[in-house]
Amino acid sequence: MVWTLNCWHHPAAMESLSLRSSFSSLPARMPREHLFRRSSTQNAATPPPSLFKITRKRNKKPGSRICCTSEKVEFKREPSLDGAAAAVDDADEEGSAATATTSAEESLWEWAVLVSPFFFWGTAMVAMKEVLPKAGPFFVSSFRLIPAGLLLVAFAASRGRKPPSGLNAWLSITLFALVDASCFQGFLAEGLQRTSAGLGSVIIDSQPLTVAILAALFFGESIGLIGGAGLLLGVVGLLLLEVPAVAIDDNNFSLWGSGEWWMLLAAQSMAIGTVMVRWVSKYSDPVMATGWHMVIGGLPLAIISILNHDPIFTGGLSELSVTDISALLYVSICGSAISYGVFYYNATKGSLTKLSSLTFLTPMFASIFGYIFLHETFSSLQLGGAFITLIAIYMINNQNSLE
Repeated sequence: MVWTLNCWHHPAAMESLSLRSSFSSLPARMPREHLFRRSSTQNAATPPPSLFKITRKRNKKPGSRICCTSEKVEFKREPSLDGAAAAVDDADEEGSAATATTSAEESLWEWAVLVSPFFFWGTAMVAMKEVLPKAGPFFVSSFRLIPAGLLLVAFAASRGRKPPSGLNAWLSITLFALVDASCFQGFLAEGLQRTSAGLGSVIIDSQPLTVAILAALFFGESIGLIGGAGLLLGVVGLLLLEVPAVAIDDNNFSLWGSGEWWMLLAAQSMAIGTVMVRWVSKYSDPVMATGWHMVIGGLPLAIISILNHDPIFTGGLSELSVTDISALLYVSICGSAISYGVFYYNATKGSLTKLSSLTFLTPMFASIFGYIFLHETFSSLQLGGAFITLIAIYMINNQNSLE
């Protein structure tokens, strides 16, 4: 017969039964079950010694006595049960090690989820540049937006998010789509044809500089001393990035032939779209609005792609390899749908300041993979400008903690 006694530590004497002193100093590390047998002081009518199971409670002061609410019986520890007690101790140690391993795995997974949007955005720049000549800039831009937007809308609907409704909701999403989707992706695709993925990513991720100015003008947000210094430093960095891009022919400046100039326009489009999000979110769910703005913004790019006779529509489709198709799918699914979905998930679960401070990872990933797969390099002047720009972005995103 198995008996269960509910026991606990108590600092003072109690009238209820307490174990012998040899047992009162049991360590109180983890709640566990200690096995004892009733003493052999029994009469003939008493059943054979029964196995007792004593459970100790958590959060009690060490060194106190163990008390039980039960009938007055004496206990003694059976030598034969020492092996069982040792097995329990070993099991506890193995459990603690397993818990530590699980905790480390969870921390690693959380870090990977936090960084993944910036990894996808950076590597998508490299994938886009590789497939642009074969498919055409506007087709790649539209393909990055429309399928990804539909996936994001489907995901938001599966989570029970409310779809947009009313004139204000659709009007705000449409304007948001034209600026943050059509202009941004169109300028990005044009710029990628004329500059490296790493350098273009640095210029695009300078958009927090513009966001800080627009937020101060329209929302009264304070820039602060550190933020102001970051803005000035960012201007210097961008100038260093742009100077090598200006083509000079007979003393005439040609900005429209500069990929860096198109990237700068893309950055400004993204900055304006970032500020517009607050207005759009007044009328629509932000995740739903993001999905629909990608779909709506991709439609003009698809029309331009057809009118512009992008290579994909003039026989280029048959020339696409499995690698090219994989790159297109990666750009749309990972570079847009998953990255935006995870980014908004992180924004709702964690610190926005911590999240925004990771912006510098996007050009870092773009530069690393651009060097590996496309053999892209920076000039000394551009490398200095990129470094100064990244410092400026960090100062803008972390001005509160730095001050």
